[in-house]
Amino acid sequence: MVAELLRASSLHAYYGESHVLHGIDCHVSRGEVVTLLGRNGAGRTTTLKTLLGLIASRSGSVVINGRETISLAPHQIAHLGVGYCPEERGIYASLSTEENLLLPPPLAPGGMSIAEIYAMFPNLQERRASRGTHLSGGEQQMLALARILRTGARLLLLDEISEGLAPVIAQMLSRTVHRLRSKATRSSWRSRTSASLPPWPTVSTSWSTAGWWRVSRRANFLTR
Repeated sequence: MVAELLRASSLHAYYGESHVLHGIDCHVSRGEVVTLLGRNGAGRTTTLKTLLGLIASRSGSVVINGRETISLAPHQIAHLGVGYCPEERGIYASLSTEENLLLPPPLAPGGMSIAEIYAMFPNLQERRASRGTHLSGGEQQMLALARILRTGARLLLLDEISEGLAPVIAQMLSRTVHRLRSKATRSSWRSRTSASLPPWPTVSTSWSTAGWWRVSRRANFLTR
């Protein structure tokens, strides 16, 4: 039986008096890649932030690796092995590529070494002395993803990792997520619409409907 890594039940979130997430129920098992689809403003980024505790006003249940986390602070949730790659990437302009890569502390054993990361992202090795904001958009996205892989995080929350990127870079990131899945890394990956997805296997072959999350309107979850 495949172990369950994440389960959210009756999850609600609020911005002040605005009720923005309404009773989300979902689960992610070990080795799954789960995609949240929806239009602008549907609440996809808010969903990821709520799972990580970045939205302070939330209720319900979020169980990560068997532990209830709804009352935990974000840094405590991160130390359970959760990595978050935000849409804005969070690259420090004054630091080099390698300094950005080394900045986050380890969360758990089993993180990728610098050598492994450079083997996966050779562009970063070539640009390791360049300032963070001197990188292209695709290279910045590679750096944002590589940074959390080094920490040993086992549940990855990836927000819009292909947004605004050239197709060749989006395809490379797609292959990277496939490789991580083959290593039993769990990923939760959000995309703006199904049309913006890189060339993943089609629904009829490698994807199956996992269930529904109610986020302003219903959004389909697909699992591999």
